[in-house]
Parts: sequence; structure tokens; C-alpha cells
Amino acid sequence: MLMNMKDLLAVAYKHQFAVGSFNVANSEFVRVIIESAEEKNAPAIIQIHPNEVELLGDDFITYVRESCRNAKVPMVIHLDHGGSVEDVMRAIRNGFTSVMIDASHASFEDNIAISKEVVKLAHSVNVSVEAELGTIGSNEGSSEGGADVILYTDVDDAKTFVEQTGIDTLAIAIGTSHGQYKHDRQPELKLDLLAEINKNVDIPLVLHGGSDNKDEEISQTYLHGVSKINLSTDMKNAFFKEMRRFLIENDTAYEPDMIMPSARKAAQEVVKKKMDLFNSTNQAHHYFS
Repeated sequence: MLMNMKDLLAVAYKHQFAVGSFNVANSEFVRVIIESAEEKNAPAIIQIHPNEVELLGDDFITYVRESCRNAKVPMVIHLDHGGSVEDVMRAIRNGFTSVMIDASHASFEDNIAISKEVVKLAHSVNVSVEAELGTIGSNEGSSEGGADVILYTDVDDAKTFVEQTGIDTLAIAIGTSHGQYKHDRQPELKLDLLAEINKNVDIPLVLHGGSDNKDEEISQTYLHGVSKINLSTDMKNAFFKEMRRFLIENDTAYEPDMIMPSARKAAQEVVKKKMDLFNSTNQAHHYFS
């Protein structure tokens, strides 16, 4: 069942769980997410970054839409970190049901103006909008972008930003980063800041960089308004680590139907554990009652 994200997250926000939003880079990852979601009876979001759109091509979205439409659980197709109005319009034309406009590196005033323009365009065709305030960090190996230094979201700015833009959900910076953390640099979430933002903002919040964080911290976020948690690195690491292992042990293998299944299964185990952690397991029934 294909939905827009405003409707999907309204339920998660009300019932205090977070929906996993997973980056896809090929059809295997689409299967990983949908099959995991159906097994866990959980809503899920398939998100595609502009870099991934360039890799996959526009026609790929037709396959994703049909897969999501046929899924037995609620699904959203979301543009991750659209960097321009052009990125957003391309996603809307391709059939995304939700878009993110990321003007977080612009001035506060320009971020508001750009986000407001995207809201006007997207809402006119029933597409939901996520924007970002503050900056998410960037670790080595990530192609999603981010900042060398995290600029934490200001509580008062968040309230003003939501009121002036009309966005449906807000990505906040409370200490996460994209990509894989090194052993000497581990994430630590500012849960007190999250709680303050949630008190002042009445829309669902989004946590980017959901990989490699402490489970006990993540399990607190959806109690304070986080209804969407982005995850890419942990899932992709599991997939490609298992693929490398298989190819080393089976160095003459070349058929995809031999190589892919174990890698897909490894990624699914990660996704299913995250759905349990986010408290989205067995929550799909809320969307059908």
C-alpha cells in the first residue's frame, strides 16, 4: 500500500513509534525492505538519494512504485536530501510520494524561503515535504553529504521554521552523522535537546544517520516526537560484507541467483532488528482499522 509520508507519520507520531526509512541502491534493497516489512507487519519508507537516482535512472522508480503499491503493509517512496527545487520536481514527476528539500547549509532565511517554495509545489499534488534545520555530520565513506561540524538545531528556530514553511516533518540535528563511525568517534545523541524541540514543534521529527547509534538512545527518540529514522550504512554494510564473503569462498560464482540471496538475507536481518528497535514491528494494523 503506497501512501504519502504525512499520513504515514501521523499514525507513528500518535502511537509513539518510528518508521524506518531505508536507502535503496538497487532492486535487491527494495526486496530487502518490503519483505522485511511484510514479515514484521511494519510500515516502512523506501528513500532514494539524488546520487542513487543518478545511478539507477528514472525508470527504476516505476519498479519501486509498483512494488510498494503491491506491498501488504504501508509504504512511502521518499526523496532523501534533495538539494534543489529541480531535484524535488524530478522526484515528483517520477512518482515519489514524499520529498526532502535540504537547504540546511543556506542561511536561516533562505532555508525558510526555499522550503516554503517546495511545500507550495509538493502539497499541490499531495506530496509531503521534509526539511532540515541544523546540519547532520558526515563520516568517511558516505556519499549522502553532511557537515564536518554538526550544528545542533536551535529550539526557537525550529518553532519559527515549522510555522513559516508549513512542512510536514522536520529533520533535526541532535548529534548523528551519515556514514560509518570510526572506533575513536562514537555518536552521542542530545536527548534533552530533542525533548525541548518536541515540546515546541507539533509535527513529527526525523533522525538522520540512524546507523551505529546506541540502541538505548534510539529507543528514547520516538518517545520524544521522532517518527522517522533514516538508515543506510548498517544495512548496506551487512549486504556487501556477506557478498564479499560469498565471492571469496565461491570465486567462480557469477550467477546473481547464486550470489544475491545470502547477501539479501544478511541485510534483512539488520532491517528486521531495526524495526523491532524502532517499535514499528506489528504496527501496520493501525493503518487498516
